[in-house]
Amino acid sequence: MHLSKRCAAETIGTFWLVFGGCGSAVLAASFSAPLGDTTTNLGIGFVGVAFAFGLTVLTMAYAIGHISGCHLNPAVSAGLVAGGRFPMKELLPYVVSQVVGGVAGAAALYFIASGKAGFSLADGFASNGYGEHSPAQYSLTACLLAEVVLTFMFLMIILGATDRRAPAGFAPIAIGLGLTLIHLIGIPVTNLSVNPARSTGPAVFVQGWALTQLWLFWVAPVIGGTIAGFIYKFCFEPEETA
Repeated sequence: MHLSKRCAAETIGTFWLVFGGCGSAVLAASFSAPLGDTTTNLGIGFVGVAFAFGLTVLTMAYAIGHISGCHLNPAVSAGLVAGGRFPMKELLPYVVSQVVGGVAGAAALYFIASGKAGFSLADGFASNGYGEHSPAQYSLTACLLAEVVLTFMFLMIILGATDRRAPAGFAPIAIGLGLTLIHLIGIPVTNLSVNPARSTGPAVFVQGWALTQLWLFWVAPVIGGTIAGFIYKFCFEPEETA
């Protein structure tokens, strides 16, 4: 399929990941409603947010996996290049498409969220951060290591689940659940990125500290994904037979 169509699929898919995943954090994570004489918390919490991110990837993998491969993430594309699964010449167009989709998803979310009285970007708008902007105030070093390790494991799941020797048809489930687990681990640390496009979308609207700290959420995921690609290629790919 032509590159332009695959890039369009990546844009739509990344839009859905950011709108659905970050949207669950901004709109639904903490929500209280009156119930009789009391107020009841109906929010989904960070467990719900973790599942929302996993579900966005699961649904898009089935929807566009056969079109673009459903990367939705510059770190995934970089890891697949390192693993010999994706051509280097198509990396930049994919990354640009993913970032455009991420910013568009954040834009749609912003216009919806800002329709509520009391909305403020000061609440973070699901941005990723370290230090004082980490949900649990983890240090820069801890956040950097967490993003590298969790992205590394995410790529190992992707590479293994999409290996031609793996059971056919189950890769989206493994990848979606893998992303859910990664969020369950990492949300308290950095609000979890493992995806530069996901981090860029909200940061464009929050600006300030979110843009200043954005470098980590590009550098760490790309490092983790690239290392995973090389390791899987040289350690686990089948040897070529004559």
